[in-house]
This record gives sequence, C-alpha cells and structure tokens, in this order.
Amino acid sequence: MAPLLGDSMLETAGIVALSYIGFKLLWSLLKGIRSYMLSGPLGLSVNIKNCGSWAVVTGSTDGIGKAYAEELAARGLNIVLISRTEDKLKAVAAEIEGKAGVQTKIVVADFSSADIYDNISLQLEGLDIGCLVNNVGVGYKFPDFYANTPADMDEMMLNVNSLSVVKMTRIVLPGMVERKKGVILNISSASGVIPTPLLSLYSASKAFVDYFSRCLAQEYRSKGIIIQSVTPNFVATKLSGIRKTSLFAPSPTSYVRSALNTVGLADHTFGYSTHALGGWLFDLLPQRLYMSVSMSIFLGVRKAALKKLQRKKEK
Repeated sequence: MAPLLGDSMLETAGIVALSYIGFKLLWSLLKGIRSYMLSGPLGLSVNIKNCGSWAVVTGSTDGIGKAYAEELAARGLNIVLISRTEDKLKAVAAEIEGKAGVQTKIVVADFSSADIYDNISLQLEGLDIGCLVNNVGVGYKFPDFYANTPADMDEMMLNVNSLSVVKMTRIVLPGMVERKKGVILNISSASGVIPTPLLSLYSASKAFVDYFSRCLAQEYRSKGIIIQSVTPNFVATKLSGIRKTSLFAPSPTSYVRSALNTVGLADHTFGYSTHALGGWLFDLLPQRLYMSVSMSIFLGVRKAALKKLQRKKEK
C-alpha cells in the first residue's frame, strides 16, 4: 500500500509540475502575441504624448537613443537630448526639428562623471516631462576576463550604466508623481537578465537597471506612472559592433518602434519579437548550461578580437 501511495503522489506531483510549465509557456506565448503582433495594429500601447509635452533621452546622438528621440518626436513630443558631444547634439537636434517640426533642447553632459546632475536638473526645470528614456550606456571593446579589463573602466561603467539611471530618475520622477502620469523607459540589456561571463561588470550593471526598474514599476503603478525595463539583445549599433541588420539584429529604428508598442503592456520587455523568442528559449535552459554556452561563444569573439588587435600592431 505504501509504495502505491508513494507512486500516486509522485504521479500527481509530475502532473502538477508539467501543468505549471505548460501554463507558463502558454501565458508567455499569449503575452508575446499581444505585445509584438497585436499592439501596433490595434493601438494597445500607451499614448506617451498624453503624459506630457517633453521627452528626455540620454545618450541620444547614436544608436538606440537617437532612434528613441526620433520616434518620440515623430509622435509629437518635444525632445531634450542629453549627451557628451555638443556638435553631435546640435546636428541631431536640427535633424529632428526639420523632420518632426517639434522643439528640441540640448544638454551637454558626460555621464562618466557623477558631478553633472545639478546642471541637468537646472536645465530640465519647468518642463512638462512626460517621458524619460534612460539609454546612455558603455560597454567593453570586446569580451574579456574581468581581471584583464582596465581598472578605470569599473567606475566609468557603473557611473554611465547604473548611476545615470538612478540620478535621472531622481530628477524626473517627483514631477511625474505630482502630475500623476509619466513614462520612464530604462534601457537595460538581455545580458542584464541572464548573467553573461566575459561581460561580467557590464552584465551586472545592466542587471541593476533591470531590477531597479521592475521594483519601481510596482511601487508607482498605482500613482499612474509606467516604468519599464527594456532588455534588447543584439541591435545593429556602434555599441554592439554589428553593422548589418538581420532577423535577430534589427536596426535601431525597427527595434525602438517595436519596443514602444509594448509600453503599458509589460513592466519588462525584450522589445523585439525575435529577442523575446531568444529570451524565452534561454529561460528554458538550466542557467549553468546557458552560461557555459555563452562563455564558449564569447571566448570565440574574444579570440577573434585579439587576433585583429595583433594584426594592427604588426602593421
């Protein structure tokens, strides 16, 4: 009798476990269809323009940040561009004003420094800010073992990738709370969701952004504020080093248009359908297996990068 009872309990536990996994997979599939296939055509995402007349975008002269600035301007928002190179800021501002017919404002700031935020706060004073895009980021030139990376990269990476999100949120969030509306989009990374060896500090700095964002999303949902963690995988940008677009590495414009369609539908988004599929598949793997595969891939990337550097030295 006891063995039969034990077998019955194991069978029940197995059914429950498989049912849970099946439900989780089905729920993920339905959410993906809603976010990446139906949201755009049906207009399911939040109209950010209703949250305020200005959007603030950090790291806004290249790649994903520039694409956010352009797309938000196309949707009728005035744009505050914050980056470190004044000439680039002026060029992007002129381009946006010419195409979208909106107002722009530029703020020169080097996010590797922690002493820039009083001036940024002053520059943003009095603006009806409906959206903040914390996009500015810095990565390694190529994957490498942590001890091999420059020591001065540590503070810079944490300042740019993590501290900037905290400080900019601190500046903008109180006004959103007062107006009871607003959207904050924090650009993390797929490597912030899944630990990525050979990109150790970058991965950790982006994990901070992801967790910080998800916590704030829960805290401020009832106050009418949307806070979303955006975790892109490969996008064809200068930061990623990818030049050609593909099914799994879209252009910044394609990526941002897709990601904006998920605003208000999820606290966390991969932003793009194939990125979400990759995240879903990796989630099925044991973490140790994924990290082992990831390490092997990035060791190959590292080897190729070191060979390229060696060839340059020999020239």
